[in-house]
Amino acid sequence: MTAGDASPFLGLAHISKLFGSFRAVDDLSLDVVEGEVYALLGPSGCGKSTTLRQIAGLDSPDTGTITLCGNVLFSAADGIYVPPQRRNMGMVFQSYAIWPHLTVGETVAYPLRLRRVPNAEVEQAVHDILAQVGLEGFADRPSTTLSGGQQQRVALARALVYKPDVLLLDEPFSNLDVKLREQMRVELKQLQRQVGVTVILVTHDQSEALSLADRVAVMNAGRIEQVGEPVELYENPVSSFVRDFIGLSTCFDVTVSAQRGGEAEVRCNGGDTPLVAGVFRGVTPAIGAKLVAAIRPESIAIARGTETAGDNCLAGTVETLLFIGDRFECHVRAGGLSFLVYVPRNERLREGDAVTLQIPKDALTLWPK
Repeated sequence: MTAGDASPFLGLAHISKLFGSFRAVDDLSLDVVEGEVYALLGPSGCGKSTTLRQIAGLDSPDTGTITLCGNVLFSAADGIYVPPQRRNMGMVFQSYAIWPHLTVGETVAYPLRLRRVPNAEVEQAVHDILAQVGLEGFADRPSTTLSGGQQQRVALARALVYKPDVLLLDEPFSNLDVKLREQMRVELKQLQRQVGVTVILVTHDQSEALSLADRVAVMNAGRIEQVGEPVELYENPVSSFVRDFIGLSTCFDVTVSAQRGGEAEVRCNGGDTPLVAGVFRGVTPAIGAKLVAAIRPESIAIARGTETAGDNCLAGTVETLLFIGDRFECHVRAGGLSFLVYVPRNERLREGDAVTLQIPKDALTLWPK
């Protein structure tokens, strides 16, 4: 199901939150479709965790409304506030909040005990959810004996055991090492598909958001800059903030020297070698306009030697090679600029090698300066 196929399952309209004079969330609106994973992505201090806490009912907005399944959970104008325990939402915190004095089974059963669910139903529900998160047979284990990944699974089980309408995840993998973090992403994706729960994920990690979410809202200074599917955000960012937060780019100042129909010829650093750009983001490339050009590292082709025939070919020199496992990150000095280029690991370049860069014009974008 996509965002256009159904009415919003969870909706926030014109939410604002102030802490003194600091506006943590600024007139924010969003709609979440039932069954999707929706990520709030942005740097520290952008308001994403505050937004999540307002959805959960742990904080109250100063303005706006929050609805779930057509029911109003919060309305500043009408004085409506539904407390967290009546919102039927599960939440996993960054710290997991696993109680050391309880066993795994007691921890997972706790939300059901609060709801006075009969013992037989509690035991069955705990058994079922522990099996789903890969902890079958762990019910009697003390929580203090668990690894970080196992504690994460217990926290997920506790949040899911009473079948919430929405699962809220606040930086859930930030305390795990890199390899375990990648493993937990896969497990969470599989678990979400099995259970079918709607998930709101807060993260500052772009790879986490892009790999897990059906849609991502990129936040900046309390506002949403852009909402879209991960590929759409990466390939078609609407602002320089989104461009730079999702992925890497080489950016440089240019001046438009000519127009070629739907393309623009630009020059950088007062150089003689022109580049042709075919994509414009919020600019009209009039002759003489001073703009910013950007190119993704994977879009640049690199070859040995200095054959520069054709458009957008630059002779350069390899300055730095960083091996990161599946590829090299190669920094090339060309045309007075330093370009980041991804190079396959079987391409045995060396620092100091002469190379040619070929920059596709439909991958070179122009932006406001």
